[in-house]
Amino acid sequence: MDFERDIAKIGGIAAVSTILDVVSRTTGMGFTAVARVTEDRWITCASRDELAFGLKPGDELKVETTICHEIRQSREAVVIDNVSEDAAYCEHHTPAQYGFQSYISVPIILPDGSFFGTLCAIDPKPRKLRTPEIIGMFKLFAELIASHLDAVDRVEQSESRLALEQRNAELREQFIAVLGHDLRNPLASIQGGLRLLNKKVDEEGRNWITLLQGSVARMAGLIDNVMDFARARLGAGMQLRLKDVALGPVIEQIVSEFKYVHPDRLIETEVNVPGNVRIDVLRIGQMLSNLLGNAISYGDASQPIKVLASTIEAGFDISVVNKGEPIPAETMPRLFTAFDRGDVLPNQKGLGLGLYIAQEIARAHGGSIVASSVRDETVFTASFPTPQAND
Repeated sequence: MDFERDIAKIGGIAAVSTILDVVSRTTGMGFTAVARVTEDRWITCASRDELAFGLKPGDELKVETTICHEIRQSREAVVIDNVSEDAAYCEHHTPAQYGFQSYISVPIILPDGSFFGTLCAIDPKPRKLRTPEIIGMFKLFAELIASHLDAVDRVEQSESRLALEQRNAELREQFIAVLGHDLRNPLASIQGGLRLLNKKVDEEGRNWITLLQGSVARMAGLIDNVMDFARARLGAGMQLRLKDVALGPVIEQIVSEFKYVHPDRLIETEVNVPGNVRIDVLRIGQMLSNLLGNAISYGDASQPIKVLASTIEAGFDISVVNKGEPIPAETMPRLFTAFDRGDVLPNQKGLGLGLYIAQEIARAHGGSIVASSVRDETVFTASFPTPQAND
């Protein structure tokens, strides 16, 4: 046990000195104290001594010579008005050894039920202590001290967790830096090499390069999602760079990239959002890529995927529609939860961050994403209530 820490905790509670002063003035007791009591130790944590009893914080008594030793076992208060007239304590060794005639001690029980010690007082003269008012006061003060001790422990635990979390945050930030630098750079080299190879190989070679480019694109998207998730958990949030742009070209560019990587899939677009909208172009592109990636993975490969955009009263919608088996009803509530893939086929693997990041991007723009899935059709709709920007 860390007794120095216990003494410091009591010493750090400003109310303790006031409690001892009030106890002394109210009862007339010359020595009052808060003691830490264990099976084999009795240690003064705080005291008010007008008797020259000689105990100050850190000083000890042999625990077996004290009545507090018995209180620790029974967890009941002991109150003695006059030792010489008390049948239970007139021949007890403790009053004779320490020379007191009046005594009161109540246990300090912490909220978790553990025994800390006692709030006690002694005096060489008889005192009227066995009254409901004085006993109630002592018990109230003991409970107050216990509550303060619990609060100190909670603060220390919180500070310890905060320090640990700060260290973990530093490690996560280092992880993000490594992820962004050490993975993006090799991918960029691979992408550049594939573009050069594409000019020097035959048709079969270009087909293989197309497959490799699709894998690189998925890896890049995975890195983006992991980094965004890590930033969100670090509290940095989704950072936006808003500007006024036409929505149609943004959507067409992303769709074109998917058509290039997935030439066997039919993706149709219908954009009816006139004028400009205020968005982060890269983030909206990332959101649409995640939604399209989801449709590619889970939709019927023989059916077209539709990307629809239209104005609404408060802003605009972007929807991605695919045919195929509906999303299981039990999966819908956790569809946008990070690392939760729901019910997927064995060959469909991933971290489950795509829809989560898409939702965070929509939220950062002041919007939201909802999903509906019925027989043969699944629709993800991102709604942005931000008014359209001026042309």
